[in-house]
Amino acid sequence: MTAKLLRALIFCNVCIFFVFTSFCQAVGVFDGHTDVGAVLHKGTADYDAATQSYKLTGSGANIWFTHDEFHYAWKKMKGDFILQARGTLIGPGTESHRKFGWMVRSELDSSSSMVCAALHGNGLTSLQYRKATKSNVEEVQFSIASPDVIELERKGKQFIMSVAHDGETYTTQQVSDIDLGSEVYVGLFVCAHNNDVVETASFDNVRVIVPPKPDYVAYRDYIGSHIETMDVTTGHREIVYSSPVSLQAPNWMPDNRSLIYNSNGLIYKFDLKKRTPELLNTDTVKKNNNDHVLSFDGKMLGLSSSDGKFNSVVYTVSSTGGNPKKITPVGPSYLHGWSPDKKFLVYTAERGDGNFDIYKIPSTGGDEIRLTNAAGLDDGPEYSPDGKYIYFNSVRSGTMQLWRMNSDGSNQVQITSDEFNNWFAHISPDGKWIVFLTFLKDVKPSDHPFYKHVYLRLMPVGYGQPKVIAYVYGGQGSINTPSWSPNSKRIAFVSNTKINE
Repeated sequence: MTAKLLRALIFCNVCIFFVFTSFCQAVGVFDGHTDVGAVLHKGTADYDAATQSYKLTGSGANIWFTHDEFHYAWKKMKGDFILQARGTLIGPGTESHRKFGWMVRSELDSSSSMVCAALHGNGLTSLQYRKATKSNVEEVQFSIASPDVIELERKGKQFIMSVAHDGETYTTQQVSDIDLGSEVYVGLFVCAHNNDVVETASFDNVRVIVPPKPDYVAYRDYIGSHIETMDVTTGHREIVYSSPVSLQAPNWMPDNRSLIYNSNGLIYKFDLKKRTPELLNTDTVKKNNNDHVLSFDGKMLGLSSSDGKFNSVVYTVSSTGGNPKKITPVGPSYLHGWSPDKKFLVYTAERGDGNFDIYKIPSTGGDEIRLTNAAGLDDGPEYSPDGKYIYFNSVRSGTMQLWRMNSDGSNQVQITSDEFNNWFAHISPDGKWIVFLTFLKDVKPSDHPFYKHVYLRLMPVGYGQPKVIAYVYGGQGSINTPSWSPNSKRIAFVSNTKINE
């Protein structure tokens, strides 16, 4: 072998190694990142593990006509998925049509078939797609301008794009009969719309969600879970723990050190500093559901669990564990709150007439007191921190809405009224705010299932217009129980996705 040929082979191997490592370098949840098309300036992708946020830089002339040029952080996926993020372009920019968002591609070449949720620098928002390789891009434009919350979902050959200004509900467009193949590239992108410049986009609250299979059986087939915390002012979310099994209903302990949650019938205490769970001893009471509640001082835990005869009755136990005491003699009884003085428990129960109403009972046991008597379902009762009121949700007006009554059951007043179904009013420890779970119109008013698109919404205790603080794939078990941090600045909740063992 000549010296010239040897030098050429070494150079080629070095080049191949450089391209491969750049192409395949993992970034956060993504398998790699790369420039697509003949970009003039190399792009970058960075992940900040402390904030769980991403920053992409990229050049590229456009994503249009028969070929694309941009920078892409991607992972390969099969089947259906949901992509969520909050993002923005950094700086004033050069071109009005610089763009960023989510993209799904068949291949990484510039002419690949693709679908992208594109947010432009001038506010234009569009669902862009190329049905076949080397064909022209088509688009569906939105009426909303300059959103910052972006979601793109694949359901078979259907792609659904949903966007919102942070705090508002989604606006949605969709396209059908787009066949990109079973396995695709999925990821975030940025395009400068000018090959001579580089633009930057930042993203947080990034979630790549794998929903259950369409034929899954509710309450039998479960997917994985993230326990998340969120700053209710900034909307920034952080995944603090993930598991391939179902985790439900985190309660935030008043000492700000731990969460309490349930999984597979057992109760766990989660150390927020160590990020580790520990089984809490509940003796023989091992069929606990997600209606468990800490007392206001954090010293006692109320449980809802099967006793072998009824599918759910109420127990109490020390929050450090022990032998639970049975409080409600019959069921079904689903616990949702303690009175601030620890003298009463409040719960929803059915007592033979087919209706679920709100009851309270002395926390040491005794006669239960019926507080509501309405047709249908009343659920989710919870005391205000001052003990004056009990908040609950009811279908008595036709949809599931939030209500408030005095602690003796008098003066029952509806406090939300919209087209959605609203559940589980949780009052902040400072008594100023209500956070609650909102199901969309595809869910029956009396149902609160797993694995749905839901909102977490916030409103002042003195009433007012609710605003969306989190766009979540979850539902049942996401935020059934009080989950405010002691300083009223954060909440804990569960989102769902399939997670491999």
